Amino acid sequence: MELTMDAQDDPTPWSLPANPTPAAPEVAAALLDVGLPGRGYFSELGVVRRKPARPDAPPTLSKSCTDKIALKQSTSLLNAAASLLLDPRNAYLSTLVLPESQHVPAATTRAFSSTGRMASLVHDKTNAWPSGYLFRPFQVHTASREFEWSRRSGQPGQTLIPCNLSALYTPQRQEVIINGSLQGRKQGDVKGASAVSRRAMWSAVAGVVRQLEHDACPEISQLVGTIAESREYASLKQSPLLLERQQVKDIAKRNALCGWVKNVADDSFNID
Repeated sequence: MELTMDAQDDPTPWSLPANPTPAAPEVAAALLDVGLPGRGYFSELGVVRRKPARPDAPPTLSKSCTDKIALKQSTSLLNAAASLLLDPRNAYLSTLVLPESQHVPAATTRAFSSTGRMASLVHDKTNAWPSGYLFRPFQVHTASREFEWSRRSGQPGQTLIPCNLSALYTPQRQEVIINGSLQGRKQGDVKGASAVSRRAMWSAVAGVVRQLEHDACPEISQLVGTIAESREYASLKQSPLLLERQQVKDIAKRNALCGWVKNVADDSFNID
């Protein structure tokens, strides 16, 4: 937030637009109840914020990257589908690297550390969390070398426009993503889903489970049943196998990330 404030010609908190872009009815109803702030209200520090954060952006219940990363210190980097197969103990972020020029120690301490807003989740209070979950704050390191194409590389008075392309690379797969879809695919086309999208990861987990369906182990049988019965991503997340993960999320949101509102209307997809 300090960086956003410093970037403004006038640091006065932005007011809400007179005629905001309409949101989906269920999102609009939730926003009326909670009013998740975007970049405005600079005096409110440590609160959960929405994205997109611009005042002219459509209202959403999607949380800022800072808030999502803060939550991952409790739930691990695994999403719901991956948590059905993998133990979270070795899936926690250990280090966050930020550009030295953009690091505000007071802000990262407030957002992530055990002495900031996450203080209620310190180790001695989370020993009772189930299934290997634990509040594991990461270290914040800085890098002095600037990215060649960062917004700070421009000349005085020069306006730099961010690129809307994202690149994903692994030894097995390379992708170029535009607005959440693979380059060359229409937005919303299921064939345009990235390999790291929730739908693709759910499908990958289902593929692994199908290979195990003849195993007589009770745990495997329960897992096979969960995958078979989950018609939508929302129902998958409500599976009894993910109950302990949900409990950890609820604890973190209730005690540290106050104001977090459950996102709606984005988990009704399936893998059929």
